[in-house]
Amino acid sequence: MIKNLNENQFEETIQSETPILIDFWATWCAPCMMQGEILHQVDAENSSFCIGKVDVDECRKLAEKFSISAIPTMILFQNGQPVERVTGLQNAAQVKMLFQKHGVS
Repeated sequence: MIKNLNENQFEETIQSETPILIDFWATWCAPCMMQGEILHQVDAENSSFCIGKVDVDECRKLAEKFSISAIPTMILFQNGQPVERVTGLQNAAQVKMLFQKHGVS
């Protein structure tokens, strides 16, 4: 299940040992909408994947903290630390590969 996160939930959510992919996006961004559909597809196919979404317009402090200058940007976190970052539209295979590189399949 994809979690829509706000600034209050973010820190607790990323502290997991299991990698969690956070999608930084905005409602006005067409590539972000396409990325969202791909993430829902990946999520539906793989219950072991953890995915969260952060709206950069609603969570400006988080966007600034992680230097989000282009969207969509996805950051994979493990134990509270960013371990992988990609910017731009990623297909389902690329998203799955991010997780696989960090031991989640």
